Amino acid sequence: MTEEPFHKIPPSGTIDLHHFQPSETKEIIGEFIFACRQEGITCGKIIHGKGIGTLREIVHSQLSKHPEVESFTLGDHNSGGWGATIFKLKA
Repeated sequence: MTEEPFHKIPPSGTIDLHHFQPSETKEIIGEFIFACRQEGITCGKIIHGKGIGTLREIVHSQLSKHPEVESFTLGDHNSGGWGATIFKLKA
């Protein structure tokens, strides 16, 4: 029997963490990357908000450790600025 993920992550290439509890962030990032990979999505965006930077730090920490992630950067003025992180998965 296959275990269902903790959260159902829609495979759109973008996730807004405002809909989740901060304590869920680490698990959400892993599930989101898995869902993107399953759908063939190689670039995406994680919206973490600007705030004081706690979620951004967690997101960046998880992305830097994840073996599927090739690179990531803060968004530009068209993609959420420093309230979002853009990532690219390895080929």
